Amino acid sequence: MRGGAMLSRKFLRRAAITAASCAGILALSVATLWELDRAFPPPLPAELTVSTEVQDRDGQLLRAFATPDGYWRLETRLDQVDKQFVDMLVTYEDKRFWDHQGVDVLALGRAAGQLITSGHIVSGGSTLSMQLARLIEPRESRSLGSKIKQMLRAIQIERRLSKREILERYLTLAPYGGNLEGVRAASLAYFGKEPKRLTVSEAALLVALPQLPEKRRPDRNLAIAHAARDRVLTRMVSSGLIGEREAARAALDDVSGLRRTLPALAPHAAYAMLPRAVPGQPLKLTIRKSVQEGLEQVARDAATKLGPRLSVAMVLADSRTGEILGEVGSANFFDASRSGWIDMTKIVRSPGSTLKPFIYGLAFEQGLVAQETLIEDSPVDFGGYRPKNFDMGYQGDVSVRQALQLSLNVPAIRVLDAVGPARLTARFRQAGVNPILPINEAPGLAIGLGGVGVTLRDLVQLYTGLANGGKTHTLHDGTEPANAERTTATILNDQANWQIIDILSGVKPPEGALQRGIAYKTGTSYGYRDAWSVGFDGRYVLGVWVGRPDASAVPGLSGYVSAAPILFEGFVRSGLATVPLPSKPPGAFTPKREDLPVTLARFGAGADGLVQATPTEPAPTIIFPPDGARVDLATNSADATPLVLKLQGGRAPFRWLANGKPLVGLDRRRTATWQPDGAGYSTLTVIDAAGRAASVKVFVE
Repeated sequence: MRGGAMLSRKFLRRAAITAASCAGILALSVATLWELDRAFPPPLPAELTVSTEVQDRDGQLLRAFATPDGYWRLETRLDQVDKQFVDMLVTYEDKRFWDHQGVDVLALGRAAGQLITSGHIVSGGSTLSMQLARLIEPRESRSLGSKIKQMLRAIQIERRLSKREILERYLTLAPYGGNLEGVRAASLAYFGKEPKRLTVSEAALLVALPQLPEKRRPDRNLAIAHAARDRVLTRMVSSGLIGEREAARAALDDVSGLRRTLPALAPHAAYAMLPRAVPGQPLKLTIRKSVQEGLEQVARDAATKLGPRLSVAMVLADSRTGEILGEVGSANFFDASRSGWIDMTKIVRSPGSTLKPFIYGLAFEQGLVAQETLIEDSPVDFGGYRPKNFDMGYQGDVSVRQALQLSLNVPAIRVLDAVGPARLTARFRQAGVNPILPINEAPGLAIGLGGVGVTLRDLVQLYTGLANGGKTHTLHDGTEPANAERTTATILNDQANWQIIDILSGVKPPEGALQRGIAYKTGTSYGYRDAWSVGFDGRYVLGVWVGRPDASAVPGLSGYVSAAPILFEGFVRSGLATVPLPSKPPGAFTPKREDLPVTLARFGAGADGLVQATPTEPAPTIIFPPDGARVDLATNSADATPLVLKLQGGRAPFRWLANGKPLVGLDRRRTATWQPDGAGYSTLTVIDAAGRAASVKVFVE
């Protein structure tokens, strides 16, 4: 017993020494591996080199740019990919992915056993982590040493990245044939859609491709791709992930042999955004992808019909915010014959007759005209300037409504002469649009017929005021500097604005176009160089330009024939629901011609109904209340008092208007009173016997 006890103690002592030695060796090994891990980390950049993406307002891809090494490699997050595809991928490639630490010992053992028994590789033992290691650090050979290195790298990767991050990097870098890398680029190229919602057949093909991407490319080896997809479906059935019937239905789906180009929408805006690119961060535009697709298709189709060298530009904006939802700078960005690289939405051109609504709008605002006011369309000479109509004919007496709807030139210039070209251009600048005039020249009457330079964006910005109750917003699409100023301004008061809407909504649509409840105006520049059409509903404004980028003449080009059909088709193809035009505001009125006061019966007429010669008296001026005054009349109480109105100059008798509505009767006195209906802004106007007017805007409290 004593000898046995001594033997037992010796054994325990030796065992303890051995254990201590093993523990020391293990600790030394762990420390050594730790130091090796620190000394030789895996090449895991904080940010992958991926394609720069330009996205729409909702995060949908508008355009991608290849990486510097020429690959389409789109960064991928798990929430961008169909969950069933991810489940199929993990089941097919690495079914214990969520449990192991980078190396699946069971899978390696199975692969080794199959190799020994069959003499060739039956299945691999690589995990997704090992495959990621191979993607970030391509192996030089298929040797055992390379495989061991992958295993060690996979363990290192698992220590640094979460399972989700590993999967996302694999989905971004996996090869899919040619210069396609990552599941998003592959899904867009082979199926024409993001991988968010894949069919079972599509998901199976995307699982199969990365193993032999060049050999299985459907655009080159369709039969091989088809067979590889079917093998994945069979494996999914045996693993229980999908049922036999579901797999059978998926196997009946065709595998397309077409490789599509990646989305390339809004090229001008996309290229403008490139200087701001930050690795891994998509660039955002205010554009809506569905709207952009529709407009670009309309522009391409229209240019084909119009003929060679002609281009089309379009801008569609939300009048309530100024956001551009679609913009087409040219009919085809890559068409050199049409100078497609030039963004014609930003090029200054002559607007033709498209500014006429604002001329008449100022006249309504000043109380100079009503819709049924007669105006003379006949030859006239303004100090040597002799405007002529587009068709070189004259209509005689027409109503203001007819003059604008028919886009007659002479009546528009008569009205512009009364309201003043300087006042018109000042209103444009107030709305954030700076028309380009000849050097050292003041605004003249010719601006009413296109004798001024504006861009398509400028026009759409002005027309946002018509669609938005007279309030314009600065247009923006996301390409502007972050500190760019955005303004909101009044282009017309709400009563005058509605009068213009009411007139333009009655313009006949072009032949073959559907009436969509929009108001619109066309224009043609001098020499048939530019054709325009701008239209709007109660929210959206669409502007169209047609012409040659080199500004050469195009015989037969006109706004109504060439641009208006594109406008109506653009509204249809944009996919936007039509918003009703603004309703008639309080104070706006449209009397019949027989009910008009004598000073509004004929433009420029006096109390006797005859056109007056230019009077020698000074024009009328309202001296009280002053423009912009706030007047406390206690409108919300029983003691509300009328407002006294006073004027100087002008020829009696006088007619006063409040918000475009005449006060009772004519008066030869230079004072009058007005009882407002309630608090708020009001426009007061006085018209003298010579048809001259003055207006002030006041706020009544």
